[in-house]
Order: sequence, then C-alpha cells, then structure tokens
Amino acid sequence: MDKNEVTVFIDGASRGNPGKAGCGAVIYGIKDGPVYLTKYLGHATNNVAEYSALILALETLRSLGIKSLKINSDSQLLVNQLNGRYAVKNPNIRKLFRIYMSLAVNFDKITVNHIPRELNKEADRLANLAIDEKS
Repeated sequence: MDKNEVTVFIDGASRGNPGKAGCGAVIYGIKDGPVYLTKYLGHATNNVAEYSALILALETLRSLGIKSLKINSDSQLLVNQLNGRYAVKNPNIRKLFRIYMSLAVNFDKITVNHIPRELNKEADRLANLAIDEKS
C-alpha cells in the first residue's frame, strides 16, 4: 500500500427500496484520525444511496488533497460497475456514474474492492444514522 493512500469504507441504506435513504463513509489514513461522513438523501433506492456514499467520500477526499485511495464497499453492483465488469444501464445510476467519473480524474490512483457486509459495519451504521436523524 502506498504510504499516502487512504482507505475508505462506503455504504448506502434505503428503507423500502426505494424509501428513506442515507449514506455513510469512513476514511482512514488521514493524519488527524478517521473522518466520518453521513448524509440523508430523502427518497432513493439502495443503489442510489451506495453511489451517493461514493460521491460524498470522493468530494471530501478531493477537498483534502488526497491523490491515492482504496475504496471498500459491500455493494457488488457498484464495485463491478466501477471496475468495468458490469454495464451501467439504469439512467439514474448512469448519472451518478458520470459524476463518479468526473471526480475520479482528480485522483492518481483509485482501487475499488468488494468486501463482506460484516467488514463494513461502521459505514453501514453511518448510513442508517443519517436516516434515523431525519425520522
């Protein structure tokens, strides 16, 4: 791992799919300790929430001047789309994918990994916290 690389865990949650949705992310490897991100999304699907978590994390990392990152997500769809294994067919997701691509050019290296849900508990907690705080 690059010593300047940060590790990011992202997750989205939707109650009802579509339903009340939120996203969360945890960024490790920042000098001052972990960065916790959470955002309420209103009415959205789980896949929109997953992409929203990714975008939230990338916008934050760009503002911090980070250039190398490893993204961990339990969403097989998101990971496979970002790694080019799945096509992005849904029009709503295609818009979010384009936002991801426009943000990705700000980084020298982005690695996207699929992880089991059990290893993504903190990002999941933050995504659900965003919903709970608005309910």
